[in-house]
Amino acid sequence: MAALTFVRYLFKLEHMENGLENKVVVITGASSGIGAATALLLAQRGAKVVLGARRLDRLAALAARIAAAGGEAAYARTDVTQRADLAQLVQLAEERYGRLDVLINNAGIGPISLLDELRVADWDEMIDVNIKGLLYGIAAALPVFRRQGFGQFVNIASTAGLRIVPTMAVYAGTKFAVRAISEGLRQEAGDKLRVTIVTPGVIDTDFANSMTNPELKAQTKDMQGKLGISPEAIARAVVFAIEQPADVDVSEIIVRPTAQS
Repeated sequence: MAALTFVRYLFKLEHMENGLENKVVVITGASSGIGAATALLLAQRGAKVVLGARRLDRLAALAARIAAAGGEAAYARTDVTQRADLAQLVQLAEERYGRLDVLINNAGIGPISLLDELRVADWDEMIDVNIKGLLYGIAAALPVFRRQGFGQFVNIASTAGLRIVPTMAVYAGTKFAVRAISEGLRQEAGDKLRVTIVTPGVIDTDFANSMTNPELKAQTKDMQGKLGISPEAIARAVVFAIEQPADVDVSEIIVRPTAQS
């Protein structure tokens, strides 16, 4: 019994020391990929996670998995193109847990194509999800952070926001915007709020599912299968940024496969 009590003490001590114990973290795009991996790791490390995505059945399954492992999770169907949905997700965190420590703006899509294809509906959707969704998240959380006197944004960008290649003009444009908005937010945030950009390279997720060009979808899935690293690699980077002391702001982390050019 004494040994078991000591093990529990060490487990509790580990959580206290890792800077994540009882932190309340909202995650958009949490139903799969980077969002789901990050939710699982944060919950494992003692954070309370509030999950948002459009696929409610997947959110429910993820929350149940977290609860079964001893973690805490709440969730709500969230379409980041709807400002009210982001406001309600942040409100859920406050009502359930009394505060909000971190907002992870993770939701994003990438239906890439050549501009000559004139897939304007895809362009509109990328702007709505990748840029306006980010802004709606900021609009929901920033007043809460100001009122609390603390808080952190973690915004998920992409290496497409560092280097432009054919077919990715619009997607890259949205990710350049994520970087620009995030840096502007960091400069305006003052000494109480933190802003982190996490920039993934090729990750083995369902990213290609949003693509409407069949050839590019197949090429992307093939590249992901050959080069892609796991979403857990990005989750670890997110956790690293969050668990730093309050006076340490990790501005950007780039994580890409070793084989990625």
